[in-house]
Amino acid sequence: MGSRFLIIACLLLTTGCQRFLIRTDNRVAIDGPVETRVTGDLPPVSPVAGPVRAVVVSPGTSAARVAIVDVDGLLLNTPFTGPSSLGENPVALFRERLDAAEADPCVKAVVLRVNSHGGSVSASLSMRRDLERFKARCGKPVVAALLDTACGGAYFLASGADQVVAGEATVMGGVGVILNLFNLQDLMAQFNVLPQPVKAGELADIGSSARPVLPAEKELLQAMADEFHGRLVTDIRRSRPRADASVFDGRILTGTQARLRGLVDQVGDLDHAVQVAATMGCGDGFRPQVVLYRRANDPAHSIYAVTANIPLQGAGLLPNIPGLDRSKLPTFLSMWQPELTMEKLGGK
Repeated sequence: MGSRFLIIACLLLTTGCQRFLIRTDNRVAIDGPVETRVTGDLPPVSPVAGPVRAVVVSPGTSAARVAIVDVDGLLLNTPFTGPSSLGENPVALFRERLDAAEADPCVKAVVLRVNSHGGSVSASLSMRRDLERFKARCGKPVVAALLDTACGGAYFLASGADQVVAGEATVMGGVGVILNLFNLQDLMAQFNVLPQPVKAGELADIGSSARPVLPAEKELLQAMADEFHGRLVTDIRRSRPRADASVFDGRILTGTQARLRGLVDQVGDLDHAVQVAATMGCGDGFRPQVVLYRRANDPAHSIYAVTANIPLQGAGLLPNIPGLDRSKLPTFLSMWQPELTMEKLGGK
């Protein structure tokens, strides 16, 4: 019975509220086969509903606008899929929101609202380059507001803003690079799984979980991680020349500590960041509208509104052993990652 209910639960999660018929030949209370209907109430994944549009979350006294471009969750160049997720690609969505802010003549300044542990090095670099091109094209001032967390690639992105505002309790920094590899050789042996690779090229299976990483392979991977880390540090120092070199070892800091070390300009909340952006874009004495960019099926009622972009997968329904699913390729990450399976929340 327990296994049958687990199968039913999995079907509900994968089909949403579609109707389906389950037949079983197990005896329940009477002799003979039992036929029943199970209706799921979980909503299906909503498709993307048109382009993003400006949603006013704070009315102003003038036609001028401050646009909040929110950057939440893991920064991965992949769609986030699964129940309770809108299935958006964070990199693509970021570009679309910047384009909308650039095209709106009423937008005088942008607040980059960041609440993220970081993500892949590649995605973080792409988003940072998009931000730099946006600033070069339209010249609209950008203020980064760091909320709960802004680590790794998330801080790397935020550091490209004209001003960086962090909260007193913000956890930030974590500027490092990590490639999570796992040696599952002993685990596979317990299930009598013995790898038999056929390869052309001595290093064709570099990073394989079926065996330990060889010293020569580790040297190559370390060189890649060092190169990526150097790229991140160079860009941060270019935009934050007062940054203390000691903070680039991957450590995390509070917003107050980061200000003393040159990573942050001011300590304040999101409202303060919006006011800083309004002053930079409109001057003193103006109270502009504050807008967020949302799909038609994604409402926003305050400046803290968050898009539901985290799938249900990895929530404990099935075992989640780091490195066990080889369909999830390893990725060089720049993020604060105390939980090793965190990247699976993004479908990686």
